[in-house]
Amino acid sequence: MFCLFPRYHGMISREEADQLLSVAEGSYLIRESQRQPGTYTLALRFGNQTRNFRLYRDGKHFVGEKRFESIHDLVTDGLITLYIETKAAEYIAKMTINPIYEHIGYTTLNKEPTLKKHLPVCQEVPDGPAPQGERGDEEKGLTSLVRRATLKDNDHATKYEKVHNFKVHTFRGPHWCEYCANFMWGLIAQGVKCADCGLNVHKQCSKMVPNDCKPDLKHVKKVYSCDLTTLVKAHNSKRPMVVDMCIQEIESRGVQSEGLYRISGFSDLIEDVKLAFDRDGEKADISVNVYEDINIITGALKLYFRDLPIPLITYDAYPRFMEAAKITDPDKRLEDHHEALKLLPPAHCETLCYLMAHLKRVTQNEKDTLMNAENLGIVFGPTLMRAPDLDAMTALNDIRYQRQVVETLIKNEDILF
Repeated sequence: MFCLFPRYHGMISREEADQLLSVAEGSYLIRESQRQPGTYTLALRFGNQTRNFRLYRDGKHFVGEKRFESIHDLVTDGLITLYIETKAAEYIAKMTINPIYEHIGYTTLNKEPTLKKHLPVCQEVPDGPAPQGERGDEEKGLTSLVRRATLKDNDHATKYEKVHNFKVHTFRGPHWCEYCANFMWGLIAQGVKCADCGLNVHKQCSKMVPNDCKPDLKHVKKVYSCDLTTLVKAHNSKRPMVVDMCIQEIESRGVQSEGLYRISGFSDLIEDVKLAFDRDGEKADISVNVYEDINIITGALKLYFRDLPIPLITYDAYPRFMEAAKITDPDKRLEDHHEALKLLPPAHCETLCYLMAHLKRVTQNEKDTLMNAENLGIVFGPTLMRAPDLDAMTALNDIRYQRQVVETLIKNEDILF
């Protein structure tokens, strides 16, 4: 496999490799292991000693996490990393002790309090997006950290906590870490970048960054299939626009339609609504002039919840809701549902509260809609909650409890939220 490379020396021993490489610092060769034929080792001269690394190939070459098109690039990146980590080990260990992030980041300028993990159920947050003014133009071209520092705290800002969505990233040209202000070294994958707000940091620094991501709309490209908290923070709104706009449209037409939420709309038109939201956001037109059939709007709302990467009733909260649904004592069951709600992220809880209030109004028109809390529970149970990594039989058995959870939330909406 590696015989195509000029530095391949066949099956030689460590001692022979060491002798060949002793002539020059930074020299390297590839050899086949004598102990394990068919496996290959990259021998690299650094610090007056020969270092041996197991070498792999899956289309690209790698000895660790990073993958390279050529052995030359792998060795170059390795030498840079070895030099930095050897010569600056003590400095690297101290990089996160006094980060610039805490001094010029928006958390300091805004003096915005860090949210606790479990906030009160459905903490009140003002409706609608915060006024933008001329801020949007001013933010163009700024680095993510400077952009964040320019965000002014105001009474309309959504106070939802959100973790950063860091992904390994290759930076072109010299780049500095926005947490510790030190340069990122290496040829590729020098650090990580938040896919939602664009924050650039060292991989080791990412573990120290607080859960204070403020998504930027230029990074959040769609509405459907987008993490719920990411979407509401990107648009600085209380709930996802899809939920608000669909429910407002449904209620503006009156919730007397027979089989509301049970009857499916034409799937192609539901997909059109989805594309309209992804393309136009809150400017999407879902009025009766465009979509006369109310079932298209209800279908688009259900599709939004089904497409969430993390369900409205999250995987973390799912077991607690299942346990609550199995309790036979009505008062204890209600109390446990209330405790389970506290496990939901604030944006999820607020959205669930708004949806349940709407569904309760639907049940109040049961004479026309023929939809009671039990029927809506059947429709929305699997839509709002999904079993986390359960086998097929367990997931199937959970369906009846999912229905009961939603039914309980609808009937007791005024008590639980």
